[in-house]
Amino acid sequence: MSYFYTLQPYFADECSSLFLHDAFLALEDMCPECVDMVFADPPYFLSNGGFSCSGGKRVSVNKGDWDKAETLEDKHDFNRRWIRLCRRVLKPDGTIWVTGTLHNIYSVGMALEQEGFKIINNITWQKTNPPPNLSCRYFTHSTETILWARKNENTRHYFNYHLMKELNGGKQMKDVWTGTLTPHAEKTHGKHPAQKPMYILERIILASTQEGELVLDPFCGSSTTGVACKKLSRSYIGIDNSHEYIDLSIRRLKSL
Repeated sequence: MSYFYTLQPYFADECSSLFLHDAFLALEDMCPECVDMVFADPPYFLSNGGFSCSGGKRVSVNKGDWDKAETLEDKHDFNRRWIRLCRRVLKPDGTIWVTGTLHNIYSVGMALEQEGFKIINNITWQKTNPPPNLSCRYFTHSTETILWARKNENTRHYFNYHLMKELNGGKQMKDVWTGTLTPHAEKTHGKHPAQKPMYILERIILASTQEGELVLDPFCGSSTTGVACKKLSRSYIGIDNSHEYIDLSIRRLKSL
């Protein structure tokens, strides 16, 4: 089944479709209200010429032109545009998850509310092995935020409460999730500078979707979302404008 009016996938298998395309144009070509859940890891806009630490080495924080914004207005306009398009393709009871840091998450949160979403949770992902702070002028950045929101104020969204409780040793799962950065074992087919660890995507997908449902990732990168979907028997649409990262996604999906 095609969820697009005109676009054809760059790659497809039994449960995954990848589109090498501009996210805005691809989302505009999608059929309305066809997606059960969106996971988005949009640009954080933290490529500001600074430095961080990786593997004990001083490295630039710059990820590419896609991670830069000229002004605050440009950043917020970008977030409102893609969030508006994602809301159009979500089913009435669908939900969206968006990751970010202080560089973009406040804009994302406001954009979600401005576009009609109801924020359900503010998840704090606490990293057990964050890179050290080289400047020694502020606290070490060791967390990211994941916002979970439903499309409409009054509709019921799906939440697998009992499974989350079971995975948490019989106790209600809280909104602070602790774990490591993406391990090297998940980068054997190549690296993406913003790649999320598999356990984060598996938890999100298990919490908010059921088997056979459709998950969309409009900035799919290396398709950790797609790999998790394939493992958990969900359908997946990934969009990215980078040939390099779509090819990396294909290698990862084919390896399963």
